[in-house]
Amino acid sequence: MDFIKSAVASAMAAQGPSFPYSFGDKVDIDASIWTLYNGTRRADGSNCSIFSFDVPANKSRLPLAKNALKKLRTMRHPGVIKVLDAVETDSYIYIATERVVPLRWHVKRKSLSPETIKWGLYSVARTVKFINDEGSSIHGSLRVASIYTSESGEWKLGGFEVLSNVKDDDAVIYTYGSLVPDSNRFTPPELASAGWDAIKKSPHSAVDSYNFGTTIFEVFNGDFTGASQAGQTKGIPPTMHAGYKRLVNPNPKARITVKTFLEQGRRSGGFFDSPLIKLTDGIDNLDVKSEEERAAFLDDLDQLTDDFPEDFFKMKVLPELLKSVEFGGGGPKAFGVVMKIATKLTNEDFEARVQPVVIRLFGNPDRAIRVCLLDNLPHMIDRLPQKVVNDKIFPNIVSGFTDLAPIVREQTLKSVLVVIHKLSDRVINGELLKYLAKTANDEQPGIRTNTTICLGKIAKNLGSSSRAKVLIAAFTRSLRDPFVHARNAALMALAATGEFFTEEDCAVRILPVVCPSLIDKEKLVRDQAAKTMDIYLQRIRKAAASMPDTALPPSQTADGAGPRMSTPQASEASSWAGWAISSFTNKLSAASGEMQTSSNGAPTPRVGSPSAGLEPKRVVSSTSSASALHRQAVKSPSPTPLSRNSTTSAPDTYFKDPSPIEDDDAGDAWGDMGDMNEDDEAGDAWGEPSDSTTDAWSTNTATTTPATSASKATKKKTPVVSSKPFEDDSEPDFAGWLAAQAQKKTPGAAKPLPKGLAKGSSTAGKKPLASRPASKPAVAKKIDMKPKDTGGDDDGWGDGW
Repeated sequence: MDFIKSAVASAMAAQGPSFPYSFGDKVDIDASIWTLYNGTRRADGSNCSIFSFDVPANKSRLPLAKNALKKLRTMRHPGVIKVLDAVETDSYIYIATERVVPLRWHVKRKSLSPETIKWGLYSVARTVKFINDEGSSIHGSLRVASIYTSESGEWKLGGFEVLSNVKDDDAVIYTYGSLVPDSNRFTPPELASAGWDAIKKSPHSAVDSYNFGTTIFEVFNGDFTGASQAGQTKGIPPTMHAGYKRLVNPNPKARITVKTFLEQGRRSGGFFDSPLIKLTDGIDNLDVKSEEERAAFLDDLDQLTDDFPEDFFKMKVLPELLKSVEFGGGGPKAFGVVMKIATKLTNEDFEARVQPVVIRLFGNPDRAIRVCLLDNLPHMIDRLPQKVVNDKIFPNIVSGFTDLAPIVREQTLKSVLVVIHKLSDRVINGELLKYLAKTANDEQPGIRTNTTICLGKIAKNLGSSSRAKVLIAAFTRSLRDPFVHARNAALMALAATGEFFTEEDCAVRILPVVCPSLIDKEKLVRDQAAKTMDIYLQRIRKAAASMPDTALPPSQTADGAGPRMSTPQASEASSWAGWAISSFTNKLSAASGEMQTSSNGAPTPRVGSPSAGLEPKRVVSSTSSASALHRQAVKSPSPTPLSRNSTTSAPDTYFKDPSPIEDDDAGDAWGDMGDMNEDDEAGDAWGEPSDSTTDAWSTNTATTTPATSASKATKKKTPVVSSKPFEDDSEPDFAGWLAAQAQKKTPGAAKPLPKGLAKGSSTAGKKPLASRPASKPAVAKKIDMKPKDTGGDDDGWGDGW
């Protein structure tokens, strides 16, 4: 394939100079010496049109083709087809021009509105006037077939095959005028009868005046068959009748020039006095107009209806307006017209022509331009890609949140609702919320209110992890706003965003702050608060109906369990606290009842109480033995435990003691609740104590002499027993106590101690404990046997507690 292309290129180079344009589709036109093609420029792919003339096939008309090429190159006017390039060889002539379409296409389809036809005729009239007056020339073949429309919709004049200067005696028109295809239909009467040399006898503009008149009839009616139709006014606007008839006057000297016709139409109220024509005249020099002229021009431009040529606005007006807005001081009014035109653009055209300018304008510091951009943002947001909005436009928008002008801050805040669906989650939950927190504290009450409304509307776009926290904080703050509409907006926002809060948030964080609004000074707020309360109460009631009756575990009925704190029934509503107080009292009385003894000195059986599994049961003898009294004297004071009032009948015995007797294991009982069951088991393992053992633990003795002697013995043994230190608050010295009991000369003193107890005593006296053990040494606790209590035991127990 590449070889074929290179071969063709070599062949073309051999035949003539290179032509840097590619041929496209052939375009149908009226009878002409040219063949029209759509083409593209190879360098950049831009569109163009190519007029091709085949020299060998039309050798007799070669002078016409050469004349057309010459005049197109030299006749420079906005109304003339623009030539890009041309190539002339012995075999062909190629003329590359701007992309054009034959006007005949639109005339056949009748797709042109009357206003558009007037605008086109006005453009052609200006071009013919230029040719006749400034160019001192005659077009010679003016008709619909010689008129084309550009990409902007403007009418461009071509067909320069016989265009000649009147000062040239050898002009082509005199010799080859009759060779123009289909010239007989459009030839003026004087030329049809006397030949083309008759042009010299009449004003040189007479031919073009007649042909311009026939063109008017042709565009309004679709075709022109011959001289018989000249002067007919069918389809022609009434305001144009008089001028049209004078253009086609059979007498060439009585015809008006195209210049005169143009001037008549431009008069106030004339047929060329239309907004579209004024736009054409004003758009080219918009940048040099004064402020008043520019404002008037833009007002006329804004009033244009939708039936005007879209291509002209897209290709001609839009670029000029964008340039005026960005550089020429066109201002917001010009940008408003830009947005009106942009609504008719395709997405591709909008992206190519408007989007780059919009991005640059958002960085413009002019407040008027920024406000205008924000106002028109809804019209173009759907055409802007998300990446462009998020990365290029929004970073410039946020500067408006901190602008000194309140109008800029307010418009920036309103624009959030427009761009929110184009922003990423990171931007929404980060940068955007940061600026909304500032506007929520704005000095303008309207901006604060709009911030609350904005948050309510974008709640669904916020991150689920922080949404409830942000909304509750913002709305509860607005409920305290002194501006009544801000408070009302907060209540309405809460009512609208209730689905984003949990039931706990509704009950704990929202309802407490809404309640004060029920007695707000403004009825507007009170009514809205009542509605909001109803919404949240209904939701809470619905959630509460699905909850269980209680979250407490099932009650324990096993023996030895703690007191059962049952839920009061409906009949117990009058004494809802009685069950708790009585249960606590029963616990204390049950513990006290366990220590009571029978009157005959035998221990009573244990009374089962609800606190059996919770309270430690330690049996303490009230006998003030020598070793016990000694330990009382040398032991450092400990925190006073919970005391219980004694209910025994012998209080005097207790009060006669010089110091109270403490239970050495009281700390263990409160500190380690795991030993309670072990104490009971230890007591059972020891069995029923014998009489000799009972004498050693009993508080009621036959005489006071043994007690006295025991006290003396205690004093003598003091140095030995007191060698055990207690500064580490360790367990009392049971070994010393056992040694003192062994030395007693009572009948029951010879009874040996249990093997496990004696072994534990010897080790306990050698090594002090660093801390109170949880369950060891267990042997020390096994000495708590059940003695035969007497009436004085109650005093000793009470003193120990």
